[in-house]
Amino acid sequence: MPVLAPGNGRTKTGRLWTYVRDDRPSGDTTAPAVWFAYSPDRKGENPRQHLKLYKGALQADAYAGFQHLYESGTIVEVACWAHARRKFHEIHIAHPSPTTAEAIERIAALYAIETEIRGSTPEIRRTIRQARAKPLLDSMQIWLETTLAKLSRKSDTAAAIRYALSRWPALARYAGDGQLEIDNNAAERALRVVALGRKNFLFAGSNAGGERAAAIYSLLGSAKLNGRDPELYLHHVLERIADHPIRKINELLPWNVSLPNQDHHA
Repeated sequence: MPVLAPGNGRTKTGRLWTYVRDDRPSGDTTAPAVWFAYSPDRKGENPRQHLKLYKGALQADAYAGFQHLYESGTIVEVACWAHARRKFHEIHIAHPSPTTAEAIERIAALYAIETEIRGSTPEIRRTIRQARAKPLLDSMQIWLETTLAKLSRKSDTAAAIRYALSRWPALARYAGDGQLEIDNNAAERALRVVALGRKNFLFAGSNAGGERAAAIYSLLGSAKLNGRDPELYLHHVLERIADHPIRKINELLPWNVSLPNQDHHA
C-alpha cells in the first residue's frame, strides 16, 4: 500500500501481510479470523517476527522470504495449488497447448474432490484424499517429469512445470492431512479489500497510519469471515467501546458480537 514518505511529499511502498485462520472446511467450529500486519518493507524478517511463537502448518505462496521459516521444522510448509495452476492458466490463455490443457484438467480433478469433501471431518477428508487424490498426484508427478524432459528449458511451460516439481512435497502435503487445504485462497480473498482500498484512498499518512489501517482491516475482515456486516459491526463497537471495560475487550471481537439489526440492513 502507498505510504507517505516523510519530508519529500512522495509515497513509498508499505506492505501488508495477511494471516488467515479458517478451519470451517474441515468441519471445525472455531471462529475464523484474519490478522493483517503492516511493515515498511518486504523483508523476510517480518514474517519471522510475526510467526516466532507459531508451530504448525503454514500455507503460503513461494515468496523467498518465507523459506527460512521452514528450516527448523516447527513450521511445516504447505504450498498452494491455486498458484501452481495460475502459472499454467496464464500460459494457456496466451498460447494454448495440449500440455497446458492437460495440466489444468489434472488440477481440476483434484479440486473436484475438494468440492465433494468440504465441511467433512479431517478423518473423512484424509481418507478420501488418500484413496482418490493421492493416486492423481502420483500420476501427475510422473507426467510432469516426463513432459519436462521433452520441452525446451527456456519455454514458459517448462518454467511452470519446474515451479510445481520444485515444491512437490509441499504441494502434495494436503493429501495426507485432512485439516489442510488445497490452496491458500482464504488469504487471497482476505487481501481483496486492500486492492479495493487502494482505489478509495490515496495513501496512508505514515507508518503509524499503515499500522492503523492493518488493525482496521483485521477487524473488518474478521467481521466478514464471521458473517457480520462490517459497517454494522464497526457501528456496534464504536457505540460501546468508550464505556467498555478493557478486561472484557474480547466481548467486542467479531465472533462474540451479535448484531440484531443485521438482517434488516442486509
